[in-house]
Amino acid sequence: MNGKIVGGVILVAAAIAGITLYYLQVYGYYREVAMPAQGVELVSLSTNAPETIPSENFRAIDADSSPIRYRACFETPLSLAMLTETYVVSDKVDPRNAPGWFDCFDAGAIGAEIEAGTALTFLSQKNIHFGVDRIVAITSDGRGYIWHELNDCGDKAYDGTVVGEACPDLPAQ
Repeated sequence: MNGKIVGGVILVAAAIAGITLYYLQVYGYYREVAMPAQGVELVSLSTNAPETIPSENFRAIDADSSPIRYRACFETPLSLAMLTETYVVSDKVDPRNAPGWFDCFDAGAIGAEIEAGTALTFLSQKNIHFGVDRIVAITSDGRGYIWHELNDCGDKAYDGTVVGEACPDLPAQ
């Protein structure tokens, strides 16, 4: 009889912990955020500085728990041909998954469009957080997607490798 009670308590505690963990990962830390004051930016080939591009229907989510949880969707009237001639193309082509409730951002579909060549990725901002770049993918029909990606400095810093001289100083903790 005592074993059934102890087993029941363990099962209830495990179920509560599992539900709480699921909620925190999928809903708890995320919040919707407004478009940044400077708008959607891409790094210019000529100035090597971020420049604002026209955008509308902007939606974004972010979380304070990690610098790579940012996701955004928008639309732009600019063509891929004009964008490739004006802005820095990025080789970071793996969009990160977003929670299922943020339905405008489907990482699988975005990745498929990039693979098919109907979407291209651009650098939006280098080191938006230490070791993290902001990447923008834009499709041939003007849909845009934004996510954060670890750069080489971030990969080194977060796996414990010596960062080296090419990276900016680590922020004080």
